[in-house]
Amino acid sequence: MKETIDSLNPEQRAAVTQTLGPVLVLAGAGTGKTRVITVRIAYLISKGALPESILAMTFTNKAAGEMRERLAKLVGKKKASYVIASTFHSYCLRTLREYTEELGYPEGFTIADASDQLTILKLAMRELHIPEARVRIPDIQSKISLAKNRLDDPHAFLARAGDDSHELVGQIWLKYRDVLRRSRRLDFDDLLTETLRLLRTNEKVRTDLQTRHRYLLVDEYQDTNGVQFEIVKQLAGQQRNLCVVGDDDQSIYGWRGADVQKILSFGNHFPGAKIVKLETNYRSTAQILSAANRVIKNNPTRHDKTLRSAFGDGEPLMAIAMRDESVEAEQIVAEIKSLVQQGHSYSDFAILFRTAVQPRPFEAELRMKEVPYVLVGGMSFFDRKEVRDVLAYMRLVANPKDEASLLRIINSPPRGVGKTTIDRVLEFATEQGISAADAFDRAGEIPKINQKAVDAVLDLRARLSAVRKLHPHGEELVALSRRVVQEVAYEDEVKRLYPEETQFEKRWAAVEEVFNFAENYVKKRKRPGLLGFLNELSLSATDTDSAEDAARRQAVTLMTLHASKGLEYPRVYLVGLEEGVLPHQRAAIEDGVEEERRLAYVGITRAQKALTMTYCLERARGGQKIERHPSRFLLEVQGKAPPPGWIPAGAGDVTGEKAKKKRRGGKARGARR
Repeated sequence: MKETIDSLNPEQRAAVTQTLGPVLVLAGAGTGKTRVITVRIAYLISKGALPESILAMTFTNKAAGEMRERLAKLVGKKKASYVIASTFHSYCLRTLREYTEELGYPEGFTIADASDQLTILKLAMRELHIPEARVRIPDIQSKISLAKNRLDDPHAFLARAGDDSHELVGQIWLKYRDVLRRSRRLDFDDLLTETLRLLRTNEKVRTDLQTRHRYLLVDEYQDTNGVQFEIVKQLAGQQRNLCVVGDDDQSIYGWRGADVQKILSFGNHFPGAKIVKLETNYRSTAQILSAANRVIKNNPTRHDKTLRSAFGDGEPLMAIAMRDESVEAEQIVAEIKSLVQQGHSYSDFAILFRTAVQPRPFEAELRMKEVPYVLVGGMSFFDRKEVRDVLAYMRLVANPKDEASLLRIINSPPRGVGKTTIDRVLEFATEQGISAADAFDRAGEIPKINQKAVDAVLDLRARLSAVRKLHPHGEELVALSRRVVQEVAYEDEVKRLYPEETQFEKRWAAVEEVFNFAENYVKKRKRPGLLGFLNELSLSATDTDSAEDAARRQAVTLMTLHASKGLEYPRVYLVGLEEGVLPHQRAAIEDGVEEERRLAYVGITRAQKALTMTYCLERARGGQKIERHPSRFLLEVQGKAPPPGWIPAGAGDVTGEKAKKKRRGGKARGARR
């Protein structure tokens, strides 16, 4: 252990060896925070702490897995296996399953993932007779999630309603909650809020967990929302052996509930906290870090810190004005091809952008020039129709009252259950306060119901019930999975939809992959079961491995700045550095420029060796070219004042829509910093 400790720099060593009381480790980009966390855990164990008394929480399955792997190398697999290294959501699911009785929920609850939530919201709106065309359902989902993460309640939310739009969200939220409960489901936010409710209201649970977790570590602390902060506070208890690691300069998820104030005011929440700053960067050159420092220092509310490079000066930065987005894509793709011919790999390159529409010209150009690429954030494996169908069937085996899953597969394969039948069943279910599955069982009480359609659903439920009786605890998971698919003749359905052989094989491969997931799950778990498998899949579906795909395929990575956090690339193109794009127009209007500046900082610090920043003089919008202005963040990097006629986002004619003159630059102009 001494050799490992000696290998750390002085700041890292201080973060590792301060083991008692609250500690805030301000870990700037690329300063080795994962190493600090894992060595700190190993140090605690070397000083006599029981591995099972240590809880380390982070935000992605990938980060938790990396933590466990590194720890195993430091303390051995056996000791590492006793440490709980988990995401917040996985930890909360584990806790709720342990304390099901105290929770007051039925033992077989399942998780509603993001796609399921949209389906359940549609059900709630149907029951309220709200047309789908009236609202944008993902917006409703986002508003409800944000409210939950801010510890709001639907009744309090409704009481504060200042307009019809606010009231509508509150009404849908109440009905959404009802549908979840009668379906015996929790959504991702409920995993957090219900765990917090247990900790706050049940002294036995709170004491059990505080006693069990004597040492608590939280990674990416700047991303915590109100609920996660309160969970951490409850678990820390009076012992306060809490170490949080994060960087307020990389807090970029305010739109989904993350509260940067939690890391800024850590010392107020935990008096006497020791603060350690990690400022030596082991990722980027001095040129890149100098640009990052010049940008982020303009945020008035932050912990003061300055990144220093462990490497040399490096290549000069490039700031290039492009005529328009087509030229931007052409120039960058041409340069990538040229550099690859000189010995670079395609996976060395990342193109980072602020908005979802920006990659379109890049994709067209990359395809035309036959450059392999991966667009991070494309369709997830778990979003494929066949995968969602099979998992819906399996959820119905585990939880027969799962309304969203039943309605998803009710006619897949076709069973002749029409919209009128479904509407009448749902109306009856709403009146009686029961699930749709129970309503089908009581269909004899529903006037003018189509009995043939009802019989088809009852037959399906009987088949799934027979599978459940064969595997009452979900054991023999792979056999169960295959039996479900066989019982509902799902292979015939895929053949019906995709009669062409290659298309069928491609689609059926996704179903086979579900079986492979089941087999791998069984190998990893001491007591594998259907419910645990489904819930783990729901949680793992929130992670994306597209960035790893790019590296494996030797492909250029295209991704949003939000998705790039935590990653690094030898050569980065930060594109669209324009007012109204970055900073985004809406953020500028809503006083969100500080978070946009942190987003620019995150983008800059993804680069290891080379950084090129580009902006367009004009950009297509609504079928015409609109004049653009360079981003204030680009000007901050260059140490320049705004040019004459410069218009900031959020002030006046920010998009240049009223501009009568267009710049006609012709060729792209480059300027070396």
